[in-house]
Amino acid sequence: MVGIIVSVVIFNLISLKVKKRLTRGEMLQIWMFTALLQLVFDLFVSLKYHGYWYFNKGVDWGSLPVYLCLVPSVNVIFLNLYPLKRPLWKQLLFFLAWNVGIVLYEVLTLLPEPWGYFHYGWWKLYHSVLLNPFLLLILLGFYKLIGKMEQETLIRQV
Repeated sequence: MVGIIVSVVIFNLISLKVKKRLTRGEMLQIWMFTALLQLVFDLFVSLKYHGYWYFNKGVDWGSLPVYLCLVPSVNVIFLNLYPLKRPLWKQLLFFLAWNVGIVLYEVLTLLPEPWGYFHYGWWKLYHSVLLNPFLLLILLGFYKLIGKMEQETLIRQV
């Protein structure tokens, strides 16, 4: 439990301190989208197919900080730092660096308790290596979608 508490505090402090590109409304939408996407994904991979789990198998109250406080804050950091208007090669390098960072963090979460809180069933590290870029692309696509929707709202108001 120590690992999740330390992680939540650190990543939430970073998400509050990092230079803001996202509006508060966008941050809230990203936060909610992230929590929902992770819950839906884990509903199948974790609960139905037992690919991995946090703390204990099955529905577990201890997993809530992961869903509600950890992953959303990391995604807010990712989007605030993303080199949106930079050349494609810089964006790809950013994706690669984040994938490496996420995988290294996952390795840390596999440590024994009290620091670790993540456990593998049939899931392996290479699944995360392959899946993380797609999840980050989904997140980036959602961010661009809400940006377009906010622009449309502003145009209608004028």
